Amino acid sequence: MVDSVNVQKDNLHLIIGGGPAGLTAAYELTQLGAQVTVFEQDRQVGGLARTVEYRGFRFDIGGHRFFTKNVQVRELWQKLLGNDLLTRPRLSRIYYGGRFFDYPLRPLNALKGLGITASLALLCSYLWRKVAPIKPEDSFAAWVTNRFGDKLYRMFFESYTEKVWGIPCRTISAEWAAQRIQGLSLRTAMVAMFFPVRHATGGGTIKTLIDEFSYPRLGPGMMWDALRDTVENQGGRVVTGTLIETVWYDGTAITGVTVVEDGLQRLCPLSHLISTMPLRTLVRSLHPVAPENVLAAADRLRYRDFLTVALIVNVPDLFPDNWIYVHDPKVSVGRIQNFKNWSSDMVPDPKLTCLGMEYFCNENDRLWSMTDSELVQLAARELTAIGIAREGLVNDGVVVRMPKAYPVYDEEYPQAVATIREYLDRFVNLQVIGRNGMHRYNNMDHSMLTGMMAVRNLSGEKHDLWAINADEEYHEIDIEHAT
Repeated sequence: MVDSVNVQKDNLHLIIGGGPAGLTAAYELTQLGAQVTVFEQDRQVGGLARTVEYRGFRFDIGGHRFFTKNVQVRELWQKLLGNDLLTRPRLSRIYYGGRFFDYPLRPLNALKGLGITASLALLCSYLWRKVAPIKPEDSFAAWVTNRFGDKLYRMFFESYTEKVWGIPCRTISAEWAAQRIQGLSLRTAMVAMFFPVRHATGGGTIKTLIDEFSYPRLGPGMMWDALRDTVENQGGRVVTGTLIETVWYDGTAITGVTVVEDGLQRLCPLSHLISTMPLRTLVRSLHPVAPENVLAAADRLRYRDFLTVALIVNVPDLFPDNWIYVHDPKVSVGRIQNFKNWSSDMVPDPKLTCLGMEYFCNENDRLWSMTDSELVQLAARELTAIGIAREGLVNDGVVVRMPKAYPVYDEEYPQAVATIREYLDRFVNLQVIGRNGMHRYNNMDHSMLTGMMAVRNLSGEKHDLWAINADEEYHEIDIEHAT
Protein backbone atom coordinates (compact mmCIF):
# COMPACT_ATOMS: atom_id res chain seq x y z
CA MET A 1 0.00 0.00 0.00
CA VAL A 2 3.07 2.19 -0.33
CA ASP A 3 5.13 2.67 -3.44
CA SER A 4 8.57 3.81 -2.25
CA VAL A 5 9.08 6.38 0.48
CA ASN A 6 12.54 6.93 1.87
CA VAL A 7 13.03 6.94 5.63
CA GLN A 8 14.40 10.39 6.40
CA LYS A 9 15.36 11.48 9.90
CA ASP A 10 13.54 14.82 9.52
CA ASN A 11 10.27 13.19 8.41
CA LEU A 12 7.60 12.44 10.99
CA HIS A 13 6.20 8.93 10.91
CA LEU A 14 2.92 8.45 12.77
CA ILE A 15 1.66 5.07 13.91
CA ILE A 16 -1.92 4.50 15.01
CA GLY A 17 -2.08 1.75 17.63
CA GLY A 18 0.31 0.56 20.33
CA GLY A 19 -0.24 -3.18 19.98
CA PRO A 20 2.35 -5.73 18.78
CA ALA A 21 2.25 -4.52 15.15
CA GLY A 22 2.40 -0.79 15.85
CA LEU A 23 5.11 -1.02 18.50
CA THR A 24 7.23 -3.27 16.29
CA ALA A 25 6.99 -0.78 13.42
CA ALA A 26 7.98 2.01 15.82
CA TYR A 27 10.94 -0.03 17.05
CA GLU A 28 12.16 -0.65 13.50
CA LEU A 29 11.83 3.04 12.62
CA THR A 30 13.76 4.20 15.68
CA GLN A 31 16.50 1.71 14.78
CA LEU A 32 16.86 3.73 11.57
CA GLY A 33 16.96 7.02 13.48
CA ALA A 34 13.57 8.17 12.20
CA GLN A 35 11.15 10.42 14.08
CA VAL A 36 8.17 8.36 15.15
CA THR A 37 5.11 8.89 17.32
CA VAL A 38 2.69 6.14 18.33
CA PHE A 39 -0.87 7.07 19.28
CA GLU A 40 -2.67 4.45 21.38
CA GLN A 41 -6.33 4.86 22.37
CA ASP A 42 -6.03 2.73 25.52
CA ARG A 43 -4.11 3.81 28.61
CA GLN A 44 -1.96 0.69 28.30
CA VAL A 45 0.03 -0.69 25.35
CA GLY A 46 -0.37 -4.19 24.01
CA GLY A 47 -3.92 -4.18 22.67
CA LEU A 48 -5.55 -7.59 22.83
CA ALA A 49 -2.19 -9.07 23.87
CA ARG A 50 -1.77 -6.91 26.97
CA THR A 51 -1.64 -8.17 30.55
CA VAL A 52 -4.09 -6.86 33.15
CA GLU A 53 -3.16 -6.58 36.84
CA TYR A 54 -5.80 -6.82 39.57
CA ARG A 55 -4.81 -6.84 43.25
CA GLY A 56 -1.45 -8.37 42.38
CA PHE A 57 -2.94 -11.03 40.08
CA ARG A 58 -1.96 -10.86 36.41
CA PHE A 59 -3.96 -12.28 33.54
CA ASP A 60 -4.14 -12.17 29.76
CA ILE A 61 -6.96 -10.99 27.56
CA GLY A 62 -7.02 -14.50 26.15
CA GLY A 63 -4.04 -16.81 26.35
CA HIS A 64 -1.05 -15.76 24.27
CA ARG A 65 1.47 -18.38 23.31
CA PHE A 66 4.77 -17.05 21.96
CA PHE A 67 5.57 -19.32 19.05
CA THR A 68 6.99 -18.39 15.66
CA LYS A 69 8.80 -19.80 12.67
CA ASN A 70 10.26 -16.36 11.89
CA VAL A 71 13.84 -15.90 13.08
CA GLN A 72 13.66 -12.08 13.19
CA VAL A 73 10.63 -12.08 15.46
CA ARG A 74 12.09 -14.77 17.70
CA GLU A 75 15.36 -12.86 18.06
CA LEU A 76 13.51 -9.66 18.97
CA TRP A 77 11.52 -11.48 21.67
CA GLN A 78 14.74 -12.83 23.15
CA LYS A 79 16.49 -9.47 22.93
CA LEU A 80 13.67 -7.72 24.78
CA LEU A 81 13.16 -10.20 27.62
CA GLY A 82 16.19 -12.48 27.83
CA ASN A 83 15.80 -14.89 30.77
CA ASP A 84 12.31 -13.52 31.50
CA LEU A 85 11.09 -15.35 28.39
CA LEU A 86 10.22 -18.75 29.82
CA THR A 87 9.83 -22.06 28.05
CA ARG A 88 6.54 -23.53 29.15
CA PRO A 89 5.16 -27.08 28.78
CA ARG A 90 1.88 -27.05 26.93
CA LEU A 91 -1.13 -28.93 28.30
CA SER A 92 -4.65 -28.33 27.04
CA ARG A 93 -7.86 -30.30 26.95
CA ILE A 94 -11.30 -30.17 25.37
CA TYR A 95 -14.41 -30.41 27.51
CA TYR A 96 -17.11 -32.21 25.55
CA GLY A 97 -20.11 -34.26 26.58
CA GLY A 98 -19.27 -34.01 30.28
CA ARG A 99 -15.76 -35.42 29.71
CA PHE A 100 -12.28 -33.99 29.28
CA PHE A 101 -10.26 -35.05 26.22
CA ASP A 102 -6.52 -34.50 25.92
CA TYR A 103 -5.45 -32.29 23.06
CA PRO A 104 -3.50 -33.29 21.05
CA LEU A 105 -5.47 -36.52 21.13
CA ARG A 106 -3.90 -39.50 22.84
CA PRO A 107 -5.08 -43.01 21.88
CA LEU A 108 -6.03 -44.42 25.28
CA ASN A 109 -7.60 -41.18 26.47
CA ALA A 110 -9.67 -40.80 23.28
CA LEU A 111 -10.83 -44.44 23.32
CA LYS A 112 -11.75 -44.22 26.99
CA GLY A 113 -13.73 -41.04 26.47
CA LEU A 114 -15.52 -41.97 23.26
CA GLY A 115 -15.67 -45.73 23.43
CA ILE A 116 -14.79 -48.16 20.66
CA THR A 117 -18.14 -47.88 18.89
CA ALA A 118 -18.04 -44.06 18.66
CA SER A 119 -14.37 -44.14 17.61
CA LEU A 120 -15.16 -46.53 14.75
CA ALA A 121 -18.07 -44.33 13.71
CA LEU A 122 -15.72 -41.32 13.55
CA LEU A 123 -13.32 -43.26 11.34
CA CYS A 124 -16.11 -44.38 9.00
CA SER A 125 -17.38 -40.81 8.78
CA TYR A 126 -13.90 -39.60 7.85
CA LEU A 127 -13.48 -42.29 5.17
CA TRP A 128 -16.86 -41.46 3.69
CA ARG A 129 -15.86 -37.83 3.13
CA LYS A 130 -12.71 -39.00 1.38
CA VAL A 131 -15.00 -40.74 -1.12
CA ALA A 132 -17.81 -38.17 -1.22
CA PRO A 133 -16.49 -34.70 -0.27
CA ILE A 134 -18.82 -31.71 0.05
CA LYS A 135 -18.80 -29.50 -3.04
CA PRO A 136 -18.43 -26.60 -3.41
CA GLU A 137 -16.03 -26.26 -0.48
CA ASP A 138 -17.02 -22.67 0.21
CA SER A 139 -17.58 -22.56 3.97
CA PHE A 140 -15.81 -23.44 7.20
CA ALA A 141 -18.27 -26.30 7.74
CA ALA A 142 -17.56 -27.84 4.34
CA TRP A 143 -13.79 -27.34 4.58
CA VAL A 144 -13.46 -29.00 7.99
CA THR A 145 -15.96 -31.78 7.28
CA ASN A 146 -14.07 -32.81 4.16
CA ARG A 147 -10.88 -33.21 6.20
CA PHE A 148 -12.23 -34.70 9.43
CA GLY A 149 -15.60 -36.23 8.62
CA ASP A 150 -19.09 -35.20 9.72
CA LYS A 151 -19.03 -36.71 13.20
CA LEU A 152 -15.68 -35.26 14.30
CA TYR A 153 -16.67 -31.89 12.85
CA ARG A 154 -19.86 -31.83 14.93
CA MET A 155 -18.07 -33.01 18.09
CA PHE A 156 -14.91 -30.92 18.12
CA PHE A 157 -15.47 -28.02 15.71
CA GLU A 158 -19.08 -26.92 15.29
CA SER A 159 -20.17 -26.02 18.84
CA TYR A 160 -16.99 -24.23 19.86
CA THR A 161 -16.56 -22.39 16.55
CA GLU A 162 -20.14 -21.09 16.61
CA LYS A 163 -19.65 -20.05 20.24
CA VAL A 164 -16.54 -18.07 19.21
CA TRP A 165 -18.01 -16.37 16.15
CA GLY A 166 -21.73 -16.21 16.99
CA ILE A 167 -22.75 -17.26 13.46
CA PRO A 168 -23.40 -20.65 11.83
CA CYS A 169 -20.28 -22.44 10.55
CA ARG A 170 -21.82 -22.61 7.07
CA THR A 171 -21.66 -18.78 6.87
CA ILE A 172 -17.98 -18.57 7.87
CA SER A 173 -15.63 -18.28 4.92
CA ALA A 174 -13.60 -21.35 3.92
CA GLU A 175 -10.68 -18.91 3.63
CA TRP A 176 -10.59 -18.62 7.41
CA ALA A 177 -10.35 -22.39 7.83
CA ALA A 178 -7.61 -22.62 5.20
CA GLN A 179 -5.66 -19.82 6.92
CA ARG A 180 -5.96 -21.23 10.43
CA ILE A 181 -5.81 -25.01 10.05
CA GLN A 182 -4.05 -25.65 6.76
CA GLY A 183 -1.94 -28.79 6.90
CA LEU A 184 -3.89 -30.50 9.68
CA SER A 185 -6.35 -33.34 9.11
CA LEU A 186 -7.52 -36.45 10.92
CA ARG A 187 -4.56 -38.31 9.45
CA THR A 188 -1.95 -35.82 10.77
CA ALA A 189 -3.70 -35.69 14.15
CA MET A 190 -3.61 -39.51 14.36
CA VAL A 191 0.10 -39.53 13.48
CA ALA A 192 0.69 -36.99 16.26
CA MET A 193 -0.96 -39.39 18.74
CA PHE A 194 1.83 -41.88 18.30
CA PHE A 195 4.71 -39.55 17.36
CA PRO A 196 4.28 -36.42 19.48
CA VAL A 197 6.07 -33.26 18.37
CA ARG A 198 8.45 -31.74 20.89
CA HIS A 199 9.56 -28.51 19.25
CA ALA A 200 8.39 -25.07 20.32
CA THR A 201 9.79 -23.63 17.10
CA GLY A 202 10.82 -24.89 13.74
CA GLY A 203 9.85 -24.76 10.09
CA GLY A 204 7.76 -27.90 9.74
CA THR A 205 6.01 -27.98 13.11
CA ILE A 206 2.21 -27.86 13.16
CA LYS A 207 1.46 -25.28 15.82
CA THR A 208 -1.56 -27.08 17.22
CA LEU A 209 0.53 -30.17 17.96
CA ILE A 210 3.52 -28.60 19.74
CA ASP A 211 3.89 -29.36 23.42
CA GLU A 212 5.92 -26.36 24.58
CA PHE A 213 6.09 -22.65 23.85
CA SER A 214 7.62 -19.41 25.14
CA TYR A 215 5.89 -17.10 27.59
CA PRO A 216 6.96 -13.93 29.45
CA ARG A 217 7.40 -14.42 33.19
CA LEU A 218 4.85 -11.69 34.03
CA GLY A 219 2.57 -12.22 31.06
CA PRO A 220 2.64 -10.90 27.47
CA GLY A 221 2.29 -7.30 28.64
CA MET A 222 5.86 -7.59 29.87
CA MET A 223 6.96 -7.89 26.23
CA TRP A 224 5.05 -4.83 25.02
CA ASP A 225 6.15 -2.72 27.99
CA ALA A 226 9.76 -3.59 27.14
CA LEU A 227 9.17 -2.76 23.48
CA ARG A 228 7.59 0.60 24.39
CA ASP A 229 10.48 1.45 26.72
CA THR A 230 13.00 0.58 24.00
CA VAL A 231 11.18 2.79 21.47
CA GLU A 232 11.15 5.72 23.90
CA ASN A 233 14.80 5.20 24.88
CA GLN A 234 15.68 5.42 21.19
CA GLY A 235 13.90 8.76 20.78
CA GLY A 236 10.42 7.67 19.76
CA ARG A 237 7.19 8.76 21.45
CA VAL A 238 4.37 6.48 22.61
CA VAL A 239 1.31 8.49 23.64
CA THR A 240 -1.54 6.58 25.30
CA GLY A 241 -5.11 7.74 25.92
CA THR A 242 -5.38 9.32 22.45
CA LEU A 243 -8.21 8.98 19.94
CA ILE A 244 -7.73 9.46 16.20
CA GLU A 245 -10.77 11.44 15.09
CA THR A 246 -9.93 12.28 11.47
CA VAL A 247 -7.39 11.12 8.89
CA TRP A 248 -6.81 13.92 6.38
CA TYR A 249 -5.66 13.42 2.81
CA ASP A 250 -5.04 15.48 -0.29
CA GLY A 251 -5.08 13.67 -3.60
CA THR A 252 -2.91 10.58 -3.22
CA ALA A 253 -1.27 11.29 0.16
CA ILE A 254 -2.26 11.34 3.81
CA THR A 255 -1.41 14.78 5.18
CA GLY A 256 -2.20 14.50 8.88
CA VAL A 257 -4.48 13.23 11.62
CA THR A 258 -6.67 14.96 14.16
CA VAL A 259 -5.88 13.59 17.62
CA VAL A 260 -8.09 13.94 20.68
CA GLU A 261 -6.22 13.84 23.98
CA ASP A 262 -7.82 14.72 27.32
CA GLY A 263 -10.74 16.24 25.43
CA LEU A 264 -8.52 18.54 23.36
CA GLN A 265 -8.14 18.31 19.59
CA ARG A 266 -4.91 18.90 17.72
CA LEU A 267 -3.80 18.39 14.15
CA CYS A 268 -0.64 16.35 13.62
CA PRO A 269 1.02 16.61 10.19
CA LEU A 270 2.96 13.58 8.98
CA SER A 271 5.17 12.24 6.25
CA HIS A 272 3.98 8.65 6.54
CA LEU A 273 1.15 6.88 8.33
CA ILE A 274 1.15 3.27 9.55
CA SER A 275 -2.29 2.29 10.83
CA THR A 276 -3.41 -0.61 13.01
CA MET A 277 -6.84 0.88 13.79
CA PRO A 278 -9.81 -1.24 12.69
CA LEU A 279 -10.10 -1.08 8.91
CA ARG A 280 -13.76 -0.06 9.17
CA THR A 281 -12.87 2.80 11.51
CA LEU A 282 -10.01 3.99 9.28
CA VAL A 283 -12.29 4.28 6.25
CA ARG A 284 -14.92 6.13 8.30
CA SER A 285 -12.20 8.53 9.59
CA LEU A 286 -11.02 9.67 6.15
CA HIS A 287 -11.60 13.27 5.12
CA PRO A 288 -12.66 14.11 2.49
CA VAL A 289 -15.21 11.35 2.93
CA ALA A 290 -14.54 8.14 1.02
CA PRO A 291 -16.85 7.17 -1.88
CA GLU A 292 -20.18 5.54 -0.99
CA ASN A 293 -19.17 2.08 -2.25
CA VAL A 294 -16.06 2.13 -0.02
CA LEU A 295 -18.08 3.28 3.00
CA ALA A 296 -20.61 0.53 2.32
CA ALA A 297 -17.79 -2.04 2.12
CA ALA A 298 -16.40 -0.81 5.45
CA ASP A 299 -19.81 -1.11 7.07
CA ARG A 300 -20.02 -4.75 5.93
CA LEU A 301 -16.96 -5.66 7.99
CA ARG A 302 -17.98 -7.32 11.25
CA TYR A 303 -16.14 -7.95 14.50
CA ARG A 304 -16.57 -10.37 17.37
CA ASP A 305 -16.11 -8.90 20.82
CA PHE A 306 -14.68 -10.59 23.86
CA LEU A 307 -14.69 -10.40 27.62
CA THR A 308 -12.65 -12.10 30.29
CA VAL A 309 -13.91 -12.79 33.79
CA ALA A 310 -10.86 -13.36 36.00
CA LEU A 311 -11.82 -15.43 39.02
CA ILE A 312 -9.71 -15.74 42.18
CA VAL A 313 -10.29 -19.25 43.51
CA ASN A 314 -9.42 -20.34 47.03
CA VAL A 315 -7.58 -23.49 45.89
CA PRO A 316 -3.83 -23.84 45.24
CA ASP A 317 -4.13 -26.30 42.33
CA LEU A 318 -7.35 -26.76 40.36
CA PHE A 319 -6.20 -28.51 37.17
CA PRO A 320 -2.87 -28.96 35.38
CA ASP A 321 -3.84 -27.45 31.99
CA ASN A 322 -2.73 -24.11 30.62
CA TRP A 323 -6.22 -23.80 29.12
CA ILE A 324 -9.38 -25.80 28.49
CA TYR A 325 -11.67 -25.44 25.47
CA VAL A 326 -15.33 -25.76 26.41
CA HIS A 327 -17.28 -27.50 23.62
CA ASP A 328 -20.52 -27.57 25.56
CA PRO A 329 -23.47 -25.44 24.38
CA LYS A 330 -25.08 -25.71 27.85
CA VAL A 331 -22.65 -23.11 29.23
CA SER A 332 -21.68 -19.76 27.73
CA VAL A 333 -17.97 -19.86 28.59
CA GLY A 334 -15.80 -20.75 25.61
CA ARG A 335 -12.35 -21.18 27.09
CA ILE A 336 -10.79 -21.31 30.56
CA GLN A 337 -7.22 -20.14 31.19
CA ASN A 338 -5.21 -21.15 34.28
CA PHE A 339 -2.64 -18.36 34.50
CA LYS A 340 -0.73 -19.92 37.36
CA ASN A 341 0.17 -22.73 34.96
CA TRP A 342 1.46 -20.25 32.37
CA SER A 343 3.77 -18.68 34.95
CA SER A 344 3.70 -19.06 38.73
CA ASP A 345 4.65 -15.38 39.05
CA MET A 346 1.22 -14.40 37.65
CA VAL A 347 -0.35 -15.28 41.02
CA PRO A 348 0.99 -13.52 44.17
CA ASP A 349 -0.35 -16.06 46.67
CA PRO A 350 0.54 -19.75 46.08
CA LYS A 351 -2.55 -20.80 48.04
CA LEU A 352 -4.81 -19.25 45.38
CA THR A 353 -5.50 -19.77 41.67
CA CYS A 354 -6.46 -17.19 39.03
CA LEU A 355 -8.66 -18.43 36.18
CA GLY A 356 -9.68 -16.55 33.05
CA MET A 357 -13.25 -17.42 32.04
CA GLU A 358 -13.51 -16.25 28.43
CA TYR A 359 -16.75 -15.25 26.74
CA PHE A 360 -17.19 -14.45 23.05
CA CYS A 361 -19.97 -11.94 22.42
CA ASN A 362 -21.11 -8.86 20.54
CA GLU A 363 -21.21 -5.35 21.95
CA ASN A 364 -24.55 -4.67 23.64
CA ASP A 365 -25.75 -8.29 23.49
CA ARG A 366 -26.92 -10.17 26.61
CA LEU A 367 -23.45 -11.10 27.85
CA TRP A 368 -21.82 -7.76 27.06
CA SER A 369 -24.65 -5.87 28.77
CA MET A 370 -24.49 -7.82 32.05
CA THR A 371 -23.00 -5.98 35.01
CA ASP A 372 -19.56 -6.99 36.25
CA SER A 373 -21.13 -8.52 39.35
CA GLU A 374 -23.55 -10.58 37.24
CA LEU A 375 -20.71 -11.81 35.04
CA VAL A 376 -18.59 -12.86 38.02
CA GLN A 377 -21.56 -14.80 39.40
CA LEU A 378 -22.22 -16.42 36.00
CA ALA A 379 -18.59 -17.45 35.61
CA ALA A 380 -18.51 -18.94 39.12
CA ARG A 381 -21.70 -20.95 38.44
CA GLU A 382 -20.36 -22.28 35.14
CA LEU A 383 -17.07 -23.24 36.75
CA THR A 384 -19.06 -25.40 39.16
CA ALA A 385 -21.33 -26.76 36.40
CA ILE A 386 -18.31 -28.03 34.46
CA GLY A 387 -17.01 -29.70 37.59
CA ILE A 388 -13.79 -27.73 38.00
CA ALA A 389 -14.45 -26.06 41.36
CA ARG A 390 -16.99 -26.60 44.11
CA GLU A 391 -19.52 -23.88 44.85
CA GLY A 392 -18.30 -21.20 47.23
CA LEU A 393 -14.58 -21.39 46.39
CA VAL A 394 -14.54 -18.21 44.27
CA ASN A 395 -13.70 -15.29 46.55
CA ASP A 396 -13.19 -12.45 44.05
CA GLY A 397 -13.41 -11.58 40.38
CA VAL A 398 -12.97 -8.81 37.83
CA VAL A 399 -14.21 -8.27 34.26
CA VAL A 400 -12.30 -6.88 31.26
CA ARG A 401 -14.17 -6.15 28.03
CA MET A 402 -12.37 -6.07 24.68
CA PRO A 403 -14.34 -4.69 21.70
CA LYS A 404 -13.39 -5.69 18.15
CA ALA A 405 -11.20 -8.55 19.34
CA TYR A 406 -11.70 -10.78 16.30
CA PRO A 407 -12.29 -9.77 12.66
CA VAL A 408 -15.13 -11.94 11.34
CA TYR A 409 -14.60 -13.93 8.14
CA ASP A 410 -18.21 -14.09 6.97
CA GLU A 411 -19.55 -14.43 3.44
CA GLU A 412 -19.29 -10.69 2.70
CA TYR A 413 -15.77 -10.28 4.07
CA PRO A 414 -13.63 -11.06 0.95
CA GLN A 415 -15.31 -8.59 -1.41
CA ALA A 416 -15.56 -5.88 1.26
CA VAL A 417 -11.82 -6.04 2.03
CA ALA A 418 -10.97 -6.13 -1.69
CA THR A 419 -12.97 -2.92 -2.28
CA ILE A 420 -11.28 -1.15 0.62
CA ARG A 421 -7.80 -2.28 -0.40
CA GLU A 422 -8.30 -1.02 -3.94
CA TYR A 423 -9.30 2.41 -2.64
CA LEU A 424 -6.54 2.72 -0.03
CA ASP A 425 -3.88 1.73 -2.56
CA ARG A 426 -4.02 5.28 -3.94
CA PHE A 427 -2.37 6.68 -0.80
CA VAL A 428 1.38 6.39 -1.34
CA ASN A 429 2.29 7.14 2.26
CA LEU A 430 -0.20 4.83 4.01
CA GLN A 431 0.29 1.23 5.15
CA VAL A 432 -2.13 -0.84 7.18
CA ILE A 433 -0.75 -3.57 9.45
CA GLY A 434 -1.80 -5.90 12.26
CA ARG A 435 -4.95 -7.85 13.02
CA ASN A 436 -7.58 -5.11 12.97
CA GLY A 437 -5.62 -2.89 10.63
CA MET A 438 -5.89 -5.53 7.90
CA HIS A 439 -9.04 -7.29 9.14
CA ARG A 440 -7.01 -10.51 9.24
CA TYR A 441 -6.92 -13.11 12.00
CA ASN A 442 -3.17 -12.73 12.58
CA ASN A 443 -1.17 -14.24 15.40
CA MET A 444 1.21 -11.99 17.35
CA ASP A 445 4.25 -12.91 15.28
CA HIS A 446 2.38 -12.29 12.02
CA SER A 447 1.28 -8.87 13.30
CA MET A 448 4.84 -8.01 14.31
CA LEU A 449 6.11 -9.15 10.95
CA THR A 450 3.72 -6.82 9.13
CA GLY A 451 5.23 -3.98 11.17
CA MET A 452 8.76 -5.02 10.25
CA MET A 453 7.98 -5.36 6.55
CA ALA A 454 6.09 -2.05 6.45
CA VAL A 455 9.22 -0.21 7.60
CA ARG A 456 11.31 -2.02 4.99
CA ASN A 457 8.86 -0.84 2.36
CA LEU A 458 9.71 2.73 3.40
CA SER A 459 13.32 2.04 2.49
CA GLY A 460 12.40 0.97 -1.03
CA GLU A 461 11.80 -2.74 -0.55
CA LYS A 462 8.54 -4.16 -1.89
CA HIS A 463 6.86 -6.56 0.51
CA ASP A 464 3.24 -7.59 0.09
CA LEU A 465 1.97 -7.26 3.65
CA TRP A 466 -1.22 -9.10 2.73
CA ALA A 467 0.80 -12.21 1.88
CA ILE A 468 1.98 -12.54 5.50
CA ASN A 469 -0.09 -15.27 7.15
CA ALA A 470 -1.37 -16.22 3.71
CA ASP A 471 1.73 -17.66 2.08
CA GLU A 472 2.79 -21.19 3.10
CA GLU A 473 5.98 -19.76 4.58
CA TYR A 474 4.16 -17.89 7.32
CA HIS A 475 1.51 -20.41 8.39
CA GLU A 476 1.09 -21.53 11.97
CA ILE A 477 -1.84 -23.90 12.12
CA ASP A 478 -4.20 -23.71 15.07
CA ILE A 479 -7.53 -25.49 15.07
CA GLU A 480 -8.21 -24.21 18.57
CA HIS A 481 -8.44 -20.53 17.57
CA ALA A 482 -5.84 -19.42 20.15
CA THR A 483 -5.45 -15.68 20.09
